[in-house]
Amino acid sequence: MSEIQIRAAVCTEFAAPLEIETLTLAAPGLGEVQVKLAACAVCHSDITFADGGWGGDLPAVYGHEAAGHISAVGDGVSSYAVGDPVMVSLIRACGTCPSCSTGRPVLCTTPNPGGPLSRADGTPVAAAMNCGAFADHVTVDASQIVKLPEDIPLDVASLLSCGVITGIGAVVNTAKVRAGETVVVIGAGGVGLNAIQGARIAGAARIVAVDMQPSKLDDALEFGATDGIVATDDKPWKALRKIAPAGADVVLVTVGAIPAYQTAPKYLAFGGRLVAVGMPHTGHTAQWAPDVVAYMGTQYTGSKMGDVVISRDIPWMVDLYKQGRLQLDNLISGRWSLDQINEAIADTKSGKARRNVILFD
Repeated sequence: MSEIQIRAAVCTEFAAPLEIETLTLAAPGLGEVQVKLAACAVCHSDITFADGGWGGDLPAVYGHEAAGHISAVGDGVSSYAVGDPVMVSLIRACGTCPSCSTGRPVLCTTPNPGGPLSRADGTPVAAAMNCGAFADHVTVDASQIVKLPEDIPLDVASLLSCGVITGIGAVVNTAKVRAGETVVVIGAGGVGLNAIQGARIAGAARIVAVDMQPSKLDDALEFGATDGIVATDDKPWKALRKIAPAGADVVLVTVGAIPAYQTAPKYLAFGGRLVAVGMPHTGHTAQWAPDVVAYMGTQYTGSKMGDVVISRDIPWMVDLYKQGRLQLDNLISGRWSLDQINEAIADTKSGKARRNVILFD
């Protein structure tokens, strides 16, 4: 095996358009695989990074919600073969650190030893979020992939790598929603719609979507919400009391907006759980009253990537999709080429898209 030349969308300056470049991708090393990508979805996390919201090294290739076929296998990899269809995630797990060994690979503390991308002159290019999937090929650790059935469309499968597992996992793994509970999902975008689906799958009695755009509430009803509240209404949490007088057992904030975090506790019932899913820009803060938290016995917790174990959770989600119980096809708003990536990002920023997907030849 040897290095190959690939096409990738490179961020050379924060908040500037991405530039299509030819880069060198290293051959897979010990425990790694190379994947020829068929599709990569555009996630708001990619956009936040590219806009400088969380810092990071430049130049960089973003993109982390992908699927394709294995094109090369490094030493020490025995569970995968060239040609296997796989999803590619950012969850790189060593398997031995305290987080991995206690069943939380999304919190793996072992640093990535280095990236596989460079320019022709040898300048390193960061493969952001352990992936760098705004490119036609990636080299990743084998822990980041899961084999897929041959009959699942890879543009649809790419959504499983982040948006779907983050939303559903936050409900099932983090919040541990039980049948009969009332769930409020603040934000009806890509992750929020999947949190709604997760609440439906978990058997929630009421699933209340909250969003600033009424059209997003129509989307939420399509994906399983029982009710919708317009966030811009005066004291929207009061509308919940007409639906569920005691308040919500679980509130999931799926957008990285400080106003959403400021108001989220107001929807909670006594003993309710608030789950932070959406990530605001670094340094942005929200304020809560600790006396109210103590008095009401509420719990606030974070959910990174839905606390998933991809080898465990992807197969059952795929099975639900094949049964028709998990909507994935309808999540895709648009399909774009790599050369159109800046237009796809602009469309995603507009707030109209559920998920835009970049397709590779």
